Amino acid sequence: MSDKREEILDDEELEIDEYRNKNEVLLKTHENINLDLCGEIEKLENGYVELKLVTTHEMIADSKYLIHSGFIFSAADFAAMAAVNEKNVVLVASDCQFLSPVKFGDIVNFIAKVRHKEGRKRNIHVTGHVLDIKVFEGEFKTVVTERHVLKLKLSGEEDGEE
Repeated sequence: MSDKREEILDDEELEIDEYRNKNEVLLKTHENINLDLCGEIEKLENGYVELKLVTTHEMIADSKYLIHSGFIFSAADFAAMAAVNEKNVVLVASDCQFLSPVKFGDIVNFIAKVRHKEGRKRNIHVTGHVLDIKVFEGEFKTVVTERHVLKLKLSGEEDGEE
């Protein structure tokens, strides 16, 4: 192929990639989270996330290869935070049910949807499935803060402290 033709093809590919990126939603929160332990985002839209958690040996709780529920909760929480997708989003409450056990080797697919938005408050509904079996369902309540939660001035702190 001639150099001129290669240049044209490269330019065309670049334009297509630029077009694709215009509609892409970028993750703004939890940028340093361990994706091996909390799951990989498969689909990210405004107010909606699909996340896949592949269970690993490190998550095993007993000799029967049961996955500790904390890892399931952590993935659901990460899905909820990503659905809100604000830099400074903080979990303030949750109401969750673990509906079926998860074992080593299972892949848990989570869907998180923002269901209510009022001021800085967000309510997110999260479900988790292994194949067709619902293993998790929960409501997460979050607050979007102006600054990082560790930089907020809490009541009772003196003005000079950070």
